[in-house]
Amino acid sequence: MPGSPPTPARTARPAPTFPFSAVVGSEDLALALVLTTVSPEVGGVLVRGEKGTAKTTTVRALAAVLPEVAVVEGCRFGCDPAAPDPTCPDGPHDNPVDEGGRPPTPPADVHSLALPNVATTRPARLVELPVGATEDRVIGSLDLRQALGSGEVVYSPGLLAAAHRGLLYVDEVNLLHDHLVDLLLDAAATGRSTVEREGVSIAHASRLVLVGTMNPEEGELRPQLLDRFGLTVEVAAPTEPSLRAEVVRRRMAYDLDPEAFAAAWSDAEARLRHRLADAQARVARVELGDAELLLIAEVCAAFEVDGLRADLVTARAAVAHAAWHGRDRVTKADIRAAARLALPHRRRRNPFDAPGLDEELLDRLLGEDDPPPPEEPPPGTRPDEDETGPSDTTDGADGPAPGDAGAAQDPGVDRQREPATAEADPDGPPRDANDDQPDQPDQRQDQQPGPTAAAVSIAAPGQAYRTRLFTARGVGTGTAGRRSRAVTTTGRTVGSTLPDGEHRPLHLSATVRAAAPHQASRGRTDGSRLRLVGTDLRHAVTEGRESNLVLLAVDASGSMAARKRMEAVKTAVLSLLLDAYQRRDKVGLVTFRGNEAVLALPPTSSVEVAARRLTDLPSGGRTPLAEGLLRAAETLRLEHLRDPRRRPLLVVVTDGRATSGPDAVARSRQAAELLRATGVSALVVDCETGRMSLGLARDLAVRLGADHVRLGEVAAGSLVDAVRAERAALDPALRPTQGRAALRPAQDAA
Repeated sequence: MPGSPPTPARTARPAPTFPFSAVVGSEDLALALVLTTVSPEVGGVLVRGEKGTAKTTTVRALAAVLPEVAVVEGCRFGCDPAAPDPTCPDGPHDNPVDEGGRPPTPPADVHSLALPNVATTRPARLVELPVGATEDRVIGSLDLRQALGSGEVVYSPGLLAAAHRGLLYVDEVNLLHDHLVDLLLDAAATGRSTVEREGVSIAHASRLVLVGTMNPEEGELRPQLLDRFGLTVEVAAPTEPSLRAEVVRRRMAYDLDPEAFAAAWSDAEARLRHRLADAQARVARVELGDAELLLIAEVCAAFEVDGLRADLVTARAAVAHAAWHGRDRVTKADIRAAARLALPHRRRRNPFDAPGLDEELLDRLLGEDDPPPPEEPPPGTRPDEDETGPSDTTDGADGPAPGDAGAAQDPGVDRQREPATAEADPDGPPRDANDDQPDQPDQRQDQQPGPTAAAVSIAAPGQAYRTRLFTARGVGTGTAGRRSRAVTTTGRTVGSTLPDGEHRPLHLSATVRAAAPHQASRGRTDGSRLRLVGTDLRHAVTEGRESNLVLLAVDASGSMAARKRMEAVKTAVLSLLLDAYQRRDKVGLVTFRGNEAVLALPPTSSVEVAARRLTDLPSGGRTPLAEGLLRAAETLRLEHLRDPRRRPLLVVVTDGRATSGPDAVARSRQAAELLRATGVSALVVDCETGRMSLGLARDLAVRLGADHVRLGEVAAGSLVDAVRAERAALDPALRPTQGRAALRPAQDAA
């Protein structure tokens, strides 16, 4: 209305987080978070589970119930006033705590004299590290505004400084770039963050609790980072209908009115906050007896975990569990609860092993014949219940997460699994090029799919081995990894460029060289500072390694099953999958047999799923080579639309025979030439064995413009052994074993 005073603008308050006490069906997750909060030395929590299981909601809710933290006022690094960091970049800090442990009271006129640093309190921090964060945002870097404006070297702290004495949360931690993983490993191992870049040399304390969530289907963690997580939890959606209904009921109530929902759970949150504070005060007084410590060592040794970190983490978690339950001495129940959370992810020997723990063995080691009572859930209570907890029902979180659908299989087909000990016979009798029948005379192959299809076999792969490095041609610009050469955000500096919108580190010397010729025109005098403008900036061009899409096109026809070659083929492909995991690649799997090709696994970062699909892959029937190549071409085309910067590497595993349909050979050659026209980097793994070689796979490699290797040459040391054997055959003097053995008796006699 005219003349009426303006209405003051309302500042929208953020909605309160979902209460930690109201989380349903995640008792193991809640317990793990509580233990690492009671004793941060436990080492953080890794949460594994499918999407939609409240992983992120639970972690964010934890911050609201954490006790407040005392810090030195004005310190950007959150120093503890009772024991400030002597090397803090904002220090040195005077200890502002008096003999009673209280901060001094400042005078009324705080400007009348210079005071020592004053202690204050602030809420505990939960700092989130995005997967796409840059290195300078994580560890901090030179403040360019200060450097270019006033010429001063000023350090701007990063997320590791903000998370000091708090929680650092990484959602989808398995997708974090390797160079950021290295920074987290350094901080977790030393408790400090060191910055040596762009003229900045600073180190500060960075003691934090690392909490990560991940979906295993999107890829696994590096073993070094996996071991740094003290505890791990497998989270799955509850299967009990009443529990699922309660989850939906609470979530809908929160979404309808977050303020009212948080208020209804405020008493339970307060009780939980008080219990956490009591446990933190008690944990230093909990006694871990020699008998209990020896029992922890026996449990860790029985489960054959690597190193001694598992023993240490289990002991710390057991102490925290005893403090959480108000006990002053560790019991077997505390050890059991700690072992269930600290050991599963440390029992893995390779990325294809699923984490887990044999709880029956654990009970036998602890001398418990009867199953232990259910663990009391850490969350508080419902508003209408007493303090016994919101529910006594279990959530099924200890059960296995729902798996994938498995390999694509033909309906109505009976499969005969070959013994795992079967060995390939490279010296078997030669076979006709069009003979795709397996060696078993009682198994006939039929080209027609469906219920009338003939029986096929499933061979089990052997032990994976280290493979040679196969790379894409040229220099790419993809995501940082460990396979092919590429211009990436990390690596060795090979040049400089003007700012182009991409985040790159500053090339200081190139920036100075660009500004040097203009100093006179900008009025710089002798002894004055260098005068820079925005157009002088130069970014560093760094060359490193990128990750690729490794698409495996595997021939599963009857000719591959002949002489039991499929076991050797699967072992080689499994080894290539392991190599892709170690080099942070995405993988896909195309299989072809009978009269069709199937995309058994769309491109993914999870080699575990790929390994399971490969293990269950049946073999038999004719060879639709053209269909396999065309399906691979279509898969690469679609993936290029989704991720144009990731270069593919096509690996075709076949003996080169094409026997399915009319003009099979001509169509396979046309498909190969079509793939070659796309410019894709390819590799043909020749699976042909026997005394007579038809050279069909080599001819396919020529038409694809691909590299050609034999199946036995995939292993890393195979070429070295072959070269040594050839040299020894040409020059007897290069036979050290036989020569020395022949000379040794004569020398001994002399």
